[in-house]
Amino acid sequence: MQEKNLIFYDLETTGTKKDFSQIIQCGSIQTDRNIKVINTHNAKCGLLPWVSAEPRAIQVNKKTECLHSNNSHYNMMFEIQNKWKNWSVDIPNVFITFNGHSFDEEFIRRQFWSNLLDPYITNTNGNSRLDLMLMIHNIAAFFQDDFNFPEHEKGGIGHSLSALAKLHGIDIDNAHDAIADCNLMIDLTKIIKNTFPELFEFYIKISSKEGIRDELKNNEFFGLGEIFRRQVSKYPVAFCGSDQSRPNEIAFFDLGYDVDEYLDLDYSDICSMLIKPSKEDPIKICKINKTLPICPGNYIKDKDTFNYDFDSIRRKAEKINNNENFQEKVSNAMQDRLISFPDPSYMEGTIYSGGFASIRDKSLMQEFHLAEDVSYKIKISRNFEDERFKKFAERIIFSNYSIELPKDIQERCSNLINERLNTDGPWGNVPKSLDTVERMIETADSDKDVTLLKEVKASIENKLAQIKNGGMNLR
Repeated sequence: MQEKNLIFYDLETTGTKKDFSQIIQCGSIQTDRNIKVINTHNAKCGLLPWVSAEPRAIQVNKKTECLHSNNSHYNMMFEIQNKWKNWSVDIPNVFITFNGHSFDEEFIRRQFWSNLLDPYITNTNGNSRLDLMLMIHNIAAFFQDDFNFPEHEKGGIGHSLSALAKLHGIDIDNAHDAIADCNLMIDLTKIIKNTFPELFEFYIKISSKEGIRDELKNNEFFGLGEIFRRQVSKYPVAFCGSDQSRPNEIAFFDLGYDVDEYLDLDYSDICSMLIKPSKEDPIKICKINKTLPICPGNYIKDKDTFNYDFDSIRRKAEKINNNENFQEKVSNAMQDRLISFPDPSYMEGTIYSGGFASIRDKSLMQEFHLAEDVSYKIKISRNFEDERFKKFAERIIFSNYSIELPKDIQERCSNLINERLNTDGPWGNVPKSLDTVERMIETADSDKDVTLLKEVKASIENKLAQIKNGGMNLR
């Protein structure tokens, strides 16, 4: 396996809406495989004209300086991508996040994409991705004797980054700052690597799809561990099929079931099981383009962890591994599934459904970034084949250059500002945010919180005032 460095990164955002909220800080720290720091980068920006901060998000991350920053979102995203590309020139990297597959990765991809930048930098050109939280899920299921977990105040197991760090003696005073959270991840990873060196290297390997495929061939069964609603679940599983039409999807068979009852199922029965999956079914569909919370069965020291002996698990796994007919039926049934997803209502949600950029559009993106003359950027924006990239280019121009723009661009961007700040929708509602922040000020616990929330309120009021002037002063 090619040696890789590690890039720990974390985001602070204006809210939690992946298609409509905005990154305002990205911290990233590159280390070698021994987790020795090589490079650090901390990028921040101000708000886009059509984005308003959500009061509760700013109360958590305390990034009020971003409400006044003159650094543009486009400049920040361009800087982040260039930095990560430079860090990956000689040696590829594993990009490590905490709950990143659900949050950070989706944000960073969308906002690279909407700035006409490569959205898949973290898992192409030899780079790969690891969600530390999902590795923690597996540790909670199978290795709790060697790694402490906090009790959650509502019962069950706690597994947030700050709670884990605090329990393991890591200073969390600056938690919810992107760079500080990168350091929390680094310190926690050092403990994991020292405690479970073999498991750590396994997770580095399965951070890529190729690594997962290799491990599926080399192990008879795996321990799959999950935390759901603060409760730990664990399953012995064996690989039993893959979807050639959707190469990121594979199937595991839960070896807690009687294998003999399923090996001779009719193809139609397997299809029915996959079309309408149930928690009671033994076949589990997983995605290999995300971190799988698995470990090889031979890593598990507690042979009673599944309440039945390992010899029987191995015998069941052998039956699955050696039955090519069953694996073929499962694979074909996976391909025959009809999966229907509703079309996104807004352009921002079409990153996966609207197709990749054409070769011509990719070339125009490069020209757009290099162009120094704004009039030439405008000309390029009108020549994209994909309407989404035309509009994204217009938005970049509108929010970065204080010049008189063509009337049609001004009108489209002003309409966008009015829609996103003054009407109700999946992006939130600014008048409602103003009501929220006023209530939060009334119930704040400290003068420090009151001061912070008043800054947020002033920012929201400024947005509302400028809408009344047609939105043009928001540039």
